[in-house]
Order: sequence, then structure tokens, then C-alpha cells
Amino acid sequence: MRFLFVHGTGVRRERHDRLFAQVRERLTARFPGAAVDSCYWGDRFGATLGAGGRSVPGLRPGPQNAPDPADAETAAWALLFADPLCELRVLAEAGWQGADGGGGAGYGGGGYGDDPFAMPGVRSAGARVLQLLEGLPPEPPRTGDELGALLHGTGLAPGFAAALDSTARSAEAARAAERATGEPQARELATALARAVTAAALAAAGEEADCTGAERDRLVELLTARLGGDGRVPGARVAAVLGRLALRATTQPLLNARRGALTVGATPVLGDILRYQSRGRELREFLHESITAEPGPTVLIGHSLGGIALVDLLTLAAARGEAVPGAELLVTVGSQAPFLYELGALTALEPGAKLPYGFPRWLNVYDRHDVLAYLAGPVFPGDPRVSDHEVRSRQPFPACHSAYWKQDSLYERIEQAVAEAEIG
Repeated sequence: MRFLFVHGTGVRRERHDRLFAQVRERLTARFPGAAVDSCYWGDRFGATLGAGGRSVPGLRPGPQNAPDPADAETAAWALLFADPLCELRVLAEAGWQGADGGGGAGYGGGGYGDDPFAMPGVRSAGARVLQLLEGLPPEPPRTGDELGALLHGTGLAPGFAAALDSTARSAEAARAAERATGEPQARELATALARAVTAAALAAAGEEADCTGAERDRLVELLTARLGGDGRVPGARVAAVLGRLALRATTQPLLNARRGALTVGATPVLGDILRYQSRGRELREFLHESITAEPGPTVLIGHSLGGIALVDLLTLAAARGEAVPGAELLVTVGSQAPFLYELGALTALEPGAKLPYGFPRWLNVYDRHDVLAYLAGPVFPGDPRVSDHEVRSRQPFPACHSAYWKQDSLYERIEQAVAEAEIG
């Protein structure tokens, strides 16, 4: 009997040798008389950047790597998408006190903030703005109204009413309006409310949104103007502060500075998958040669992409009536083959098609925390050849995707499967 290990995506020689050493040690201990071989394909069939990465912006130093003032704005909107009320929350907590003690542009230290001399029952400027927000129509008409036309044209109309309601009813808006005692604060509050509503509508639309940055800014301007603010001034002090904070807190600067290095680092993992999808026949032919190189029954163990390639190879061969000689048992570990089958992206099988006669027994091993591992049994219901086995490494992803090979339960289940298949 022989075991043949087929590694997964992104694995190159050094990593392969470490993984295979673990597999060989465990299998040899349980099957002393068996041969344990590996089919290393990373160097020969793995992905590389053929042009040295010239297609990747930022890989080489140049003008495109200079700081871009627009990055702060992009980062600020990323923060607003995650928390549309964040600017209002700052205003609600910090108010509009001038740092110079005289109503300047900073925060803290006295100046115009909460008004200790406000007359009871007199509505503040901020309360007026909030009342205007509450009075906006939740469904502006599609025609004859620029705001309505823009909402419908960007895909934000379905979530606009909820965005208005959640912003207007928020404790942050109420507190910020209470603290906006004068006209300058009211105008800034109008802008913050407009940005909050726009961000909430964008967040609700998600990928369904079809909104450019210019259209987003115009929405803010139109809403600001209807709230009594200056629609020509999209920014505000709190927005500027949060923009700088967001630039530090989000990944955009990292992506700008390290896109080249990140792309090169990710190429083996993502590139191997993409290359296999377009040129998988070469790898499958190589696997066929490796399997049939030695006579006798073979247990195939495929990790991740290696499992996909083995499923494709065995299915295509069986469908031709030419089952791969010696392939008695397939073990896939952390495999995406069942998911690709459901998607219609598995090379060898259409969705709903059954595994062909001549396909061997299939043990599919998964860890529920491994987001790259899927169940085979439920997508091939009633097929006695297919079984799933859960391994729990207690590791989060992505560590759990490689943690299978030190789990005793994996090898115990392989030993059981070998006995069930009566492989001698």
C-alpha cells in the first residue's frame, strides 16, 4: 500500500517539506509497511508574476506612491460607513467650545458651547436643524427633485427613509443639537447630520450602491442646504479631525504603501487557484503520472487545492471509463471541492451531477473554523462512497487551515477508512 500526499495552494518547497515531514511521520507510525510519497507541484505548476509584477501599481517607487490628500477623505468615509453616527457622537460629547476661550475653531476650554444663559423654553439653533431633519420627506420624488433623482440614480432610495429615521432618532443627534446654541454650530451640525444620513444610506445599500464620490458629496450638499446649512461647504472641523484619525486607523495608507509587496506575497495563494482554474489540465496530468508511477493500491491525500485537483482528475477519468489505476481511496483535507461543485466551478462535474461509477471512496476532512473547508456528504446525498469527518484544532482561521496535520483524529479516521476500503 502507498500513500501519496498532494499539497495545497501557495505551498512552495520549504513549506512543503515541513508539512510532508509531519504527514510522513504520522502515517509511517500507523502503517509501518506502507510507502509514503509526496507529489510536489508548487514550483512547476504554481503561479508566478511573469512580468515581475509590472502590472501592480506601487510595486516600484514612483510618483504614484506620494501621499494623496484624497486618502484622508476616503478613510473618513470608510469610518462613516462603519459607524454613520461617529461625527455626531464627537459633537455630542465635545460640543463646540473654543480652545482659545473665545469661540475659536478648536474643542475644549470655554467659549461658545453649552449656553448657561439660555432662556427656558427657547429653542436652540441645533433643535431647529434637527426639526428640519425630522421633516424631510422619506421618499423624495424621482422626478422634479434633484435629491430624489440622485437617490434613485445611485441606488440609495430604498434605504433613505431608514437612514433618516435612525439618524433623527439617535441620542447622538439629540445631544449634538442640544449643544448647538448658535448659528455657526447649527451650520456644522447640519453638515454632520447630512453626512450621517448619506453614510447610513450607503451602508444599507452595500454593494447595490452605484454612487460615485462626486454624487455622494452632492447628496451631502443637498441635504445640508435643506437643513439650513451651507451646502457649498462639504467639510467641517469634526470631519477634518475624524478624517485624520481615520487615515491612521484604516488600512488605506498601508495598502497604498505596501500594495506591491502585499500583491507579491499573496500571489502564490491566490495565483495558484486562478492558474489551476485556467490551466488545470497540466497539473492533473502530472498527478496522474505520479499516481501510476508505482503499482499497487494508493491512498490519495489532497490538501486544499490539491484536493480539488484530485477530485477533478478522478472524476474525469471515471467518466471516461478509465479509472486511475491504483487509486483506491481519496482523502481531501480542508477542501473547497464541494463548494466549487455547488457553484458550478468544478471542472469535472456540473451542479447536480452524480459522481461517476469508478470514482473511489472519498473521505472529506474539515474543521468548521476553517473557512476554506466544506462538506462533501450533503452535496452528494445518498452516495455511500462519500463521508465527512470533522477535526477540531481549536485554532482560528487561517491557522486552522494548516493545523490538520498534527491532529491524531485525522490519522485515526484515515486508518479507519483504509480498513473500511480493505486496502492491504
